[in-house]
Amino acid sequence: MNQAQPQRGQFFLLQPDTTRGGRGHGVVFENVKTLRTLPRMILRPASGGFPTLSEAPRLVHSPEQGDPPQDLEGGISGYWMVSERLQRVLSQVDPDGFAFVAADYRLSDDKKGPPYYLCDVIRELDALDEASSKLTIELSDEFPAGKFYDLTGGSSLIFRRDAVGAAHVFRTPYSGRLVFCDRHLRDAIMDAGMGTEKETYGVWFTDAADI
Repeated sequence: MNQAQPQRGQFFLLQPDTTRGGRGHGVVFENVKTLRTLPRMILRPASGGFPTLSEAPRLVHSPEQGDPPQDLEGGISGYWMVSERLQRVLSQVDPDGFAFVAADYRLSDDKKGPPYYLCDVIRELDALDEASSKLTIELSDEFPAGKFYDLTGGSSLIFRRDAVGAAHVFRTPYSGRLVFCDRHLRDAIMDAGMGTEKETYGVWFTDAADI
């Protein structure tokens, strides 16, 4: 039986740009200890989405910590931090794929900054064609789902279109917090001036067929 061929230009790894140089963002999550639920060390629940919040997440830019945030930043207690214009694109293209909470974003002088949101990708699809993809699949009871997709060392991922359906963004049960999107969402972000094949404004796309 012939294996499916790589779907170049069809699906992409979507992530914040961690290679842009500089100090990175200097955003401090001031009230995370008030909002999180112990014993969890981050706000995001293990099941994803947002817990009930007693107040808005307070995010403050500290120049001593780093640069102002771009359109997409990661590492905010398990969430992405997204600008208003990126939030608008994501929610318009795939409203069921994302969850958002408006943040109280402040500048270093405590003045209100531009609108930002915490964002989580809440759709999970077991859509990878494992037999046709090139990757390392680790099996162990130590993994929450019993296996893990290791993409280091070069990978080529092929997704089953019948499993993806009309979704434009998703995670898989076996790839941790990695997020995948289709060309439609990628093009919408690029058309809004926030992404290229490489990176701008903190948005980074990598072709899933050639990771």
